[in-house]
Amino acid sequence: MKRLRIYLDTSVIGGCFDDEFREASNKLMSMIRMGIYVGLISNVTVEELEGAPARVRESIQGFDSEQLIRLAVTDEVLSLTRAYMDAEVVAPRYEGDASHVAYATIHNADMVVSWNFRHLVNFQRIHAFNSVNLDQGYGLIDIRTPKELIYGKEEEGI
Repeated sequence: MKRLRIYLDTSVIGGCFDDEFREASNKLMSMIRMGIYVGLISNVTVEELEGAPARVRESIQGFDSEQLIRLAVTDEVLSLTRAYMDAEVVAPRYEGDASHVAYATIHNADMVVSWNFRHLVNFQRIHAFNSVNLDQGYGLIDIRTPKELIYGKEEEGI
């Protein structure tokens, strides 16, 4: 079976150390380590982590390059991010959130995984991102929480 390629935004990584999100975030990261999913991050993720506590930054260092792939910035990523911003999918100060979706779309992720309910994981935003994607000639992108990926895999021994 094909392993899903999941783009992790910063909230999932930080969630590993948050009381509310710790269990699901850590299970998802374990599933990536086990090869059940392929994790994807971008320079935006890494830059956002720069202001995080050391333990959060260091939490992604133990992955090999096949478990957690760092995606390259491309003109297409920048252009799609700009299209999201022009369509006012998110406010200008949240351009990083639009970039996460652009990286995932351009690099053919199966979904974006996030705890960011305000700017990513909600029906209105998902619909708006996908409207721009279709207008720009790209496919639909799914945006989910880690909880939606960890359940149903109990038989994997997680």
